[in-house]
Amino acid sequence: MDQKQLNELTDEELLQEVKKMKSEAMINAGFIGFLIGIVCYSLVKNGFGFFMLIPLFLIYKLINKKPKYNKQELEQLLRERNLK
Repeated sequence: MDQKQLNELTDEELLQEVKKMKSEAMINAGFIGFLIGIVCYSLVKNGFGFFMLIPLFLIYKLINKKPKYNKQELEQLLRERNLK
């Protein structure tokens, strides 16, 4: 979303977006760690195989996921409104 739509959010909505971004980041980090564990186990147990590409692809998709709002713009808007 562009800056105009970000400015239209209320203070409560901004704080909820920050909370949601943090929780999504933690969930993604945990899921990526789990998938890396699967890849390591697969390498040790079976070597490099076709089914190891699935967790690698999912890791790639999670890392390249675009956030709904730009984190820097969101933090700057929070500082302007003295919310953080």
